[in-house]
Amino acid sequence: MRTLEEVRNAFAADRFAVEAAGIEIVSSEKDEAVCRMELTELHSNARGKPMGGAIFTLADFAAAVAANGQSEQGNVISLHCDITYLSAAKGSTLLAYAKCVKRGRSTTLYQVSVTDEYATPVAEVSVNGFVLDEQFFK
Repeated sequence: MRTLEEVRNAFAADRFAVEAAGIEIVSSEKDEAVCRMELTELHSNARGKPMGGAIFTLADFAAAVAANGQSEQGNVISLHCDITYLSAAKGSTLLAYAKCVKRGRSTTLYQVSVTDEYATPVAEVSVNGFVLDEQFFK
């Protein structure tokens, strides 16, 4: 099992998620991950609420960490994502909880729940992935 620091270091190469969006990996377990994003004005839409793209970026990143952070199988890349926005965040932090529903030989399905720090349901995301032959961690 990799340490949290090893996983964070590997995903630091995802500069858009880590640097631009400011997403932090909170935990990385086998087929599960939790990521956090502190909301700033840069994450806001024209109405001052978190933009859908910011929410999607958080969920997509959390799914990638869940799929690849502790995996000994091939590198998982996204094939299809489906997001349902449920309500506006009430707080200043978003949390994404990603969990594997099914991991097969060549395809995967991950479910990601996005909430704010008050447990307000913000979005539900399903991510289908494809398992490449190459390893994420070399």
